[in-house]
Amino acid sequence: MAPALLIKNVRIFDGENEIPCGSVLVENGLIKQVSREQLSVSDNSTIVVSKPGHTLIPGIVDGHVHGDIDDKNTVLRQALKFGVTTLCDMHQEAENIGAFRAQATQDPDSADFKTSSAAATILGGWPAAVITAHDKSEETRARIATWPDLKNQADVDAYIQDRIRDKADYIKLMHEDGNGLIVKPPLPSLELQKALVDTAHKHGLLTVAHATSLQGTIDILRAGIDGLTHTFCDKPPTKEVIDAYLANNAHCNPTLVALGSLTTEGQKEQEKYAHDPRVQKLLSAEGKQKLCACIGLGNDDATVEFAYQSVRELKAAGIDIILGSDSAGPALGTAFGFSAHHELATLVKKCGFTPKEALRSGTSLVSKRLRFNDRGRIAEGLRADLVLVEGNPLEDIDDTLNLRGVWKQGTLCSTYNDILT
Repeated sequence: MAPALLIKNVRIFDGENEIPCGSVLVENGLIKQVSREQLSVSDNSTIVVSKPGHTLIPGIVDGHVHGDIDDKNTVLRQALKFGVTTLCDMHQEAENIGAFRAQATQDPDSADFKTSSAAATILGGWPAAVITAHDKSEETRARIATWPDLKNQADVDAYIQDRIRDKADYIKLMHEDGNGLIVKPPLPSLELQKALVDTAHKHGLLTVAHATSLQGTIDILRAGIDGLTHTFCDKPPTKEVIDAYLANNAHCNPTLVALGSLTTEGQKEQEKYAHDPRVQKLLSAEGKQKLCACIGLGNDDATVEFAYQSVRELKAAGIDIILGSDSAGPALGTAFGFSAHHELATLVKKCGFTPKEALRSGTSLVSKRLRFNDRGRIAEGLRADLVLVEGNPLEDIDDTLNLRGVWKQGTLCSTYNDILT
């Protein structure tokens, strides 16, 4: 376990509220004390970091990614460099989960990992359509052939039991009707979706669902889902969809940056970030190149402006909006870790969030809605997942990229070792 840590003379955003100048004491990977006073320590082994003009925030939780295994273990390591201390995978081959969890546990330079395990898929349904649009290799087709192909209640029961054995953190449904897209995948029946939700709930499991159309969102909400992993971009929002969210007390994880890549309207902003020196030093050449490209699967009906409008209206109705980037290896226009910052900025610049509201969506609120009770806030007894940035992101959300220190369970990410010199 890392030695005790005292961070002092910093502004603190604790996930809910601001402390203009305070101190945080960390012991054994947990937050021991948060104070508005200047704490001192008598133990000479305690690491002391004093950074006036800086802001300490909880580690960012990206509520929607799709990790992939590579020989450099890029996903979790890159995320942590960007201050994303928890990645929430939303569809993953079961055989990869052990490797991700082991890396997250054993490597102090890797983010923590949560997962749905394999999503509730059907033959030929989402996300096979988007994957094969970019990758038609035999290897990929063979991998897709191993995914669940759910047809009836017996399949649902077996699927949920498999996820329980995998120790899945939530259950992910796929409800893509192709409205707004250039692909039209097969759609699971609403009877099947309701059976999945009801069976998951009987076992105390949280359910979330993919849908990118207005009607698909309404339909899956009526099946009883607890949250959406996207907002929609094919039509403007209606009272009907807002009422459906309210009826379930469901949350929305809008993934606005990914939808901007889907429609290609976000490309200019993606290119701007790819050339930002703060981003460049943490991304590979390949990562920067991917950030400048777009998914481009939207049809003529789709526009990211509908997505922005939906988030504004959902927020005004009191619906929780949580942070998620939908970063994935094949998802052009995204990058693990970085895209969470892009999403925070988009909530502020396009959807009327204050910087404080955006930061809450990416820390305490996403943790609350996904039932992670040990993180998301800087509070006594919680994980010491912390991010130090220069400036004040409560005034300028762009300051979240002024990264100066990242700690996972009180251990400093080695990218930032120079903070101690």
